[in-house]
Amino acid sequence: MSLVGAAKSVLLLGRCAPSVKQNASKIIVKKLELDQNLLMYFPKNEVYYAHDPEKQCKTGDVVLIQELSEKLTTHITHQVLKVVYPLGDVTDPITNKKVAALRNGSVTYRDDLEEIDNLYGLTEKRFNYNNAPKRGWQEDKKDFSHKKSYIKYHESGEEQPYSVPR
Repeated sequence: MSLVGAAKSVLLLGRCAPSVKQNASKIIVKKLELDQNLLMYFPKNEVYYAHDPEKQCKTGDVVLIQELSEKLTTHITHQVLKVVYPLGDVTDPITNKKVAALRNGSVTYRDDLEEIDNLYGLTEKRFNYNNAPKRGWQEDKKDFSHKKSYIKYHESGEEQPYSVPR
């Protein structure tokens, strides 16, 4: 494989953000950039627009994108390959366990929470992942991420439920 062919097959992992473009999703990829003066890496976000005609990714999902062989438009340069992790359903790739939360820089797994519940008893406030409905059950009630959105340029005083902040 030539160097040009290898450069085109680069895969990127990013988080889906609200987008106003039709048939495209806005993907934010976090990269580390070296500061030559401090010799430290600092996070830098890069924005890519990925072709997504099936609307398979929603806001907050972690997706895998690949560069297109030729650009569709000046902005749409990538395509969505698959949704790796839906919002709130992250799996640790090393242990293959479901992640519940990040607390004080350490990962808490759902299995660990179940063991704690077995030892000390189930609390009333504990979230039950097994009985929770799938994502999307609140569409048109509290979740409006599937609606067509637009950029909010100014405050007009009227209700703008589907606007995306500028």
